[in-house]
Amino acid sequence: MGRGDLTNAEWDRLESFLPRGGARGGRWSDHRRVINGVLYRVRTGVQWRDLPERFGPWETVYKRHRRWSVDGTWQMLLSRIQAAEDAAGGIDWDVSVDSTAVRAHQHAAGARKAPPAGPSSKGGRAGDEPGRSGTAETGRAAGGGGQIGECLGRSRGGFTTKIHLAADGRCRPLAFVLTPGHYGDGPQLERVLEQVSVRRTGVGRPRTRPDRVLADKAYTSRRNRRYLRRRGIPHTIPERLDQQRHRKNRGSRGGRPTGFDSERYKKRNTVERTINRLKGFRAVATRYEKRAYIYLGTVTLATLVIWLRT
Repeated sequence: MGRGDLTNAEWDRLESFLPRGGARGGRWSDHRRVINGVLYRVRTGVQWRDLPERFGPWETVYKRHRRWSVDGTWQMLLSRIQAAEDAAGGIDWDVSVDSTAVRAHQHAAGARKAPPAGPSSKGGRAGDEPGRSGTAETGRAAGGGGQIGECLGRSRGGFTTKIHLAADGRCRPLAFVLTPGHYGDGPQLERVLEQVSVRRTGVGRPRTRPDRVLADKAYTSRRNRRYLRRRGIPHTIPERLDQQRHRKNRGSRGGRPTGFDSERYKKRNTVERTINRLKGFRAVATRYEKRAYIYLGTVTLATLVIWLRT
């Protein structure tokens, strides 16, 4: 076992969820070796062609990652691990929301505008639905449609993609959304929280509602507060100074001040620490993939490893 590879305990948790057959009735190459190869690339950010020989042919590793990114296998594995953790009472449902900009490498530009052909077979097991733990701006797996369709944009940080995420109280991503780098944070709150869905191990609907949501001033719009009240989710979001002045200037028509607990707000640092954990994976901290769905699979795999090792 090499540095960064799956341990025996981590492999035991994943093995039973992995697909049994390959394309056209064939057999998959050894799952553990291939997953370790993808993990090596996600951790180090090397080019696929430079993978060490111990992981087998680099084409096999790359194609497996591409296939499982488009058919939802990585998201299915993450959903299973989250469900087991929730059943054991291991999820802190005080959820913090924030975003981070990821610099896109020059090689991330230039994807074909026509959507590429997807894999010929699904990697997930029969009866499994892809998890809802991540989505791209396009709403379709194959991508296509120029820079916006591939979640690339120009922002203050340059050529970037933005990851909007919700983290539990133990610094683990519960859900995330990709957008171009120039998209604002506030308008994405609903989309991120709609992606929170932790399945039950037994009978019952997935859990989708946090105990509380914490966010910074970027999320303080009336629309976001109305959305949280409509879903019955308590929230701790500070009010901007200009909003306070505007409310006071309107007098009684301005409404009551928003409630804010400064002590509880200190817990929002969990999402900042979650982002630091994600960016410890070099292929997440810098985007090399041209296609949004492949980069989404990379972020999903990094998230899966965080859940396995926390």
